[in-house]
Amino acid sequence: MPVEGGSSSGSASAARHPKQKRKAHSLSIRRTNSTEERPLGIQRGDMLEGQDSKLPLPLRNNLLDLFGQIEREFENLYIENLELRREIDSLNERLTGDGQTIEGGDPTKGALKTKASHSTSQLSQKLKTTYKASTSKIVSSFKATTGSRALCQLLKEYVGHRDGIWDLSVTRTQPVVLGTASADHSALLWSIETGKCLLRYAGHAGSVNSIKFHPTEQMALTASGDQTAHIWRYMVQLPAPQPPPDVSAPCDDDQDSSDREEGEVDGEGPCEVPTVRVATATLKSHQGVVIAADWLVGGRQVVTASWDRAANLYEVETSELVHTLTGHDQELTHCCTHPTQRLVVTSSRDTTFRLWDFRDPSIHSVNVFQGHTDTVTSAVFTVGDNVVSGSDDRTVKVWDLKNMRSPIATIRTDSAVNRISVSANQRIIALPHDNRQVRLFDMSGVRLARLPRSNRMGHRRMVCCTAWNEENQSCNLFTCGFDRQAIGWNINIPALLQEK
Repeated sequence: MPVEGGSSSGSASAARHPKQKRKAHSLSIRRTNSTEERPLGIQRGDMLEGQDSKLPLPLRNNLLDLFGQIEREFENLYIENLELRREIDSLNERLTGDGQTIEGGDPTKGALKTKASHSTSQLSQKLKTTYKASTSKIVSSFKATTGSRALCQLLKEYVGHRDGIWDLSVTRTQPVVLGTASADHSALLWSIETGKCLLRYAGHAGSVNSIKFHPTEQMALTASGDQTAHIWRYMVQLPAPQPPPDVSAPCDDDQDSSDREEGEVDGEGPCEVPTVRVATATLKSHQGVVIAADWLVGGRQVVTASWDRAANLYEVETSELVHTLTGHDQELTHCCTHPTQRLVVTSSRDTTFRLWDFRDPSIHSVNVFQGHTDTVTSAVFTVGDNVVSGSDDRTVKVWDLKNMRSPIATIRTDSAVNRISVSANQRIIALPHDNRQVRLFDMSGVRLARLPRSNRMGHRRMVCCTAWNEENQSCNLFTCGFDRQAIGWNINIPALLQEK
């Protein structure tokens, strides 16, 4: 997760506590013309020559053998496809010749030739089908099964941070803006419609790990690697809206975007924007990185979660520490408050999440839930009586607050899950993954869609967080990742639910 200091992308990424992310490097394999005749050691020596690597030689040889097998499989498919293509071309030439002899010839011979032509055409069609099937082997092995076809329109890309973005949030008051928290020690506020940066908060001395907005006032709460949480006020003026881009794609586009550099982003960052450097209140009681913070219902108190294994409850007006919530065995990863009740849920690397009840002022109770086998990266409330938890064990679980002995739904995925979010109106769960995917599920665990990821759109490194914004009939989903950008999507909810 985010780190205490350092503004470079490399340092922040390498020091992320739960799991480290490394940039992928391509491996070049030299091919030789006499593969069968030359000794294996000589082949490997040629391929390893001039390459600087810290891997042990036996391990490198094993990798090269595996890559060689893959290369041979692709080569066999390629040769087979070339042969099929030559047969198709030959048949096409024969069909053309048959058509010329039939014209003006003997009717009987013409009928025979027509029959022969029909048979040849069938064979040609069969070969074409075989050709398409064989060529699709390569692609199909890398593509997931096509699911829903609901449209997800790219709304905007928000580019301007100098390091990865850990968290993002949408204001609950007018004007509606997007906030992002980054490892570059800053938080930025954005115009959702235009993608323009409106304000920068630069009061932290470490990575900004989360951002949440006050329910009724123009105040923001940020948590940081400098062991503090800040409350600060903002005033922004929205620019004139621009026409939306005509970019749409089905929610299951799975094209790879590896040909673009991970650090490369389109557009330009914010130029000179208003900057806030002084916090209204600074909360200083933690002894480690503050990884997350949130407002309790009403906005008079806040809760913070830290790597010191504790969560703290503060009074906003006085910055006074009210409660220290202890019990987790390892570092906390996230905290979330209920939208209408005085309930808090904290998640931890100890594979558990805890529910804290502050509805009775005189006492507060706690319940411990052990539904995961690895770090619980986040646990969030829904508008109803549910809690949704995500984990590095690649599962997401839906719980009923009235009976949390076992989950009512379990979602199994192919990658670790980061900070999830649930839409308030439609109760759709958005899952950001380490493998750069974002998937949408309903509360019963049914998969609805996957956001597009191609050369033109989508994240190029792990997706850290998702956030919903629902206004009238429109529904926007925002995602952020360690590729230094946030992305806004317009989700076609009716089409999404229709496919369900």
